[in-house]
Amino acid sequence: MNTKYRKPLPGTDLDYYDTRQAVEDIQPGAYDTLPYTSRILAEQLVRRCDPEILTESLKQLIERRRDRDFPWYPARVVCHDILGQTALVDLAGLRDAIAEKGGDPSKVNPVVPTQLIVDHSLAVEHAGFEKDAFEKNREIEERRNEDRFHFINWTKTAFKNVDVIPAGNGIMHQINLEKMSPVIQARDGVAFPDTCVGTDSHTPHVDALGVIAIGVGGLEAETVMLGHPSMMRLPDIVGVELVGKRQPGITATDIVLALTEFLRQERVVGAYLEFFGEGASSLTIGDRATISNMTPEYGATAAMFYIDEQTIDYLKLTGREPEQVALVEHYARTTGLWADALNTARYERVLRFDLSSVERNLAGPSNPHRRLPTKALHERGIADEAKLAEARQAEAEGRLPDGAVIIAAITSCTNTSNPRNVVAAGLLAKKANELGLARKSWVKSSFAPGSKVARLYLEEAGLLPELEKLGFGIVAYACTTCNGMSGALDPDIQQEIIDRDLYSVAVLSGNRNFDGRIHPYAKQAFLASPPLVVAYAIAGTIRFDIEKDVLGTDANGHPVTLKDIWPSDEEIDAIVNQYVKPEQFKQVYIPMFNLDKAEQAPSPLYDWRPMSTYIRRPPYWEGALAAERTLTGMRPLAVLGDNITTDHLSPSNAILPDSAAGEYLAKMGLPEEDFNSYATHRGDHLTAQRATLANPKLLNEMVRDDSGEVVQGSLARLEPEGKVMRMWEVIETYMDRKQNLIIVAGADYGQGSSRDWAAKGVRLAGVEAIVAEGFERIHRTNLVGMGVLPLQFREGETRHTYAIDGTETFDVRGDIAPGAELTLVIHRRNGDTVEVPVICRLDTAAEVETYNAGGVLQRFAKEFLEAEGAA
Repeated sequence: MNTKYRKPLPGTDLDYYDTRQAVEDIQPGAYDTLPYTSRILAEQLVRRCDPEILTESLKQLIERRRDRDFPWYPARVVCHDILGQTALVDLAGLRDAIAEKGGDPSKVNPVVPTQLIVDHSLAVEHAGFEKDAFEKNREIEERRNEDRFHFINWTKTAFKNVDVIPAGNGIMHQINLEKMSPVIQARDGVAFPDTCVGTDSHTPHVDALGVIAIGVGGLEAETVMLGHPSMMRLPDIVGVELVGKRQPGITATDIVLALTEFLRQERVVGAYLEFFGEGASSLTIGDRATISNMTPEYGATAAMFYIDEQTIDYLKLTGREPEQVALVEHYARTTGLWADALNTARYERVLRFDLSSVERNLAGPSNPHRRLPTKALHERGIADEAKLAEARQAEAEGRLPDGAVIIAAITSCTNTSNPRNVVAAGLLAKKANELGLARKSWVKSSFAPGSKVARLYLEEAGLLPELEKLGFGIVAYACTTCNGMSGALDPDIQQEIIDRDLYSVAVLSGNRNFDGRIHPYAKQAFLASPPLVVAYAIAGTIRFDIEKDVLGTDANGHPVTLKDIWPSDEEIDAIVNQYVKPEQFKQVYIPMFNLDKAEQAPSPLYDWRPMSTYIRRPPYWEGALAAERTLTGMRPLAVLGDNITTDHLSPSNAILPDSAAGEYLAKMGLPEEDFNSYATHRGDHLTAQRATLANPKLLNEMVRDDSGEVVQGSLARLEPEGKVMRMWEVIETYMDRKQNLIIVAGADYGQGSSRDWAAKGVRLAGVEAIVAEGFERIHRTNLVGMGVLPLQFREGETRHTYAIDGTETFDVRGDIAPGAELTLVIHRRNGDTVEVPVICRLDTAAEVETYNAGGVLQRFAKEFLEAEGAA
């Protein structure tokens, strides 16, 4: 550690590292030109790196060079229970492997403070219009997840440096925003910027506070947990100037859906964005968090806002201690992290977005960056007068309308962290109730705030009863519908959808709407602001011009449209200013973070439950995974197109009884009602691997009908027999044959939620390499972490260039090195051979080292045992 630049922080009893001086020693005047991100990255280099590494790394930041890696040491790791639990299962398995080799398992602990929030386990089995829905859903959650929660409780004391927030307390990102992030850390007498990685792609939510927080896969999080730096190259840092002011009646959701479309078009994939300008200054932290939370939807890595008065006001509002609030402002002003000091920052690229241009928006169907202005519903063919008339007739006859909204959910950290959005929904509900409007009977409605604070201010404002009356009672404080945890539909409604093959949809205030994600019987999904979600529950159909069509009639028979119930900005702000208070945040968070310590774990080794379908000792040090990868004779498991998401590769939604995982759970004696979701079973590889490529919306180009069209479904073609079978049956057959596999894909492979099992599943299936036109950042690192080789076609070349149809076998030749050109040898069925140059997407020396070891965990085991032997 470098102490040269450690100095007293004036007016405090803390020290800090004078990053400005360190940068100026290399190039006078350079610090003032650095973007906000670079200043924070420079600080951690000055604080953590030896002098010989420091100088070269700072030069990279100053000169904007991206030719080599430098270390990043995040201050915290934050996890939701699905990936966080899976990471800790891996570490528990690592302890077993260490113990079997004679090492001390109790020494395997996270080195970096790790916070695990149980928020991804609850399904909305009981809707918001049911009495005691919250309590009933929590009871089901506890019953279904008893094995998982038993393991999580063990981790509280078995591992050092792990804090656990149990189920029923809120969403990871919102708790991070409202409480966990101090913005400026103070540890061991030193003040420094808070930074974190999180096992969820929406970790950038807290970037709204000026905290670099990025989503990583669980395997990369494990690397950070165990004290290794996350190696990175200087990211592409893009300035986004926000100008103008939003129009009346426009929500933060409308803004972020417009921004998502704009930023996708501007190709900011992988970039760190820094929002600034008059428009940014006018946005509250809630508004900023709504924007930052959608970072993965526009493809960026981070979405930063500067520290300014809005930050300070928010810290005060959320009940942070006065001393901490004062430290944040003092440190930011002293070190050039305050907004005023960033006026001289230079960006290689600046984008300009006018907030005043934003209109009322939806997004969908199918993609969060596919903006759908509400005024364009008719021209896009969504709203249809003839079909609406048919819907009204169907309703009158007691039938479900085509285009029915079967799920309407106010959910996700995107919106429920923003009091203005939640209050807007409450006020719209109040006006709707006053005019006698009601939710349509077939709509499964729910409200799942990310924080318990939402209940307090809604109750005090008298708005919670208004939401409850329309069916939007609180069903959970958890990640629900957006994560595919929508729960079961009414059986009669579901059967009618099946029998009549109806087009039915979900409308949610979330951030993800990929086909098949929200619910198996919601054919498509639309993202909307919370008040629009309530409006669509009243409309009951997507075949509805929400701006013009009549929602119902009042007591006098007058027609009621959206404008009659939409709250004004002045009404919303009056409620927020009066009823959202610091005491509410203290009331919620003080007891949450003063948890009783669980009984001390009796052993550093977990006592695995042999019949569990949730928690099982991982297999990463045995069998085929311990064998050398040959990269020869690989058969394609799948040939896939563009935009393959982690939902395609390893879905997280409910497990259906006729799926491979459902059949396995039934054999294990689990009742169908407790099958739960794929996500909750990821601590058991025997269940989780059956989710591999199990999405019913998958299009495997190896499987075609007689006309040559690709057949949709979780299907594969067994070679050399040429037999089409269910994906899992093909995988099982290849595993029995010990057949090496490869996946061939198009552009943007692995986009969407960070998901370890999208990499773990294919590796357990025997996939040794994936060749694609491009990879999503987090998924590529997860592949490396599992010892799968990512290869990229050269620019302009695709699977079509070489007419790959899945009958081939493949070899990879060449010396593996960062960015090296390797040769993909294609052996045709007719005996022909084609040699294709491909790019090795192991991007750093550290990734090559991890790959060569067989993966992250194998590398740790090797290094740990070597260190133990040396000691």
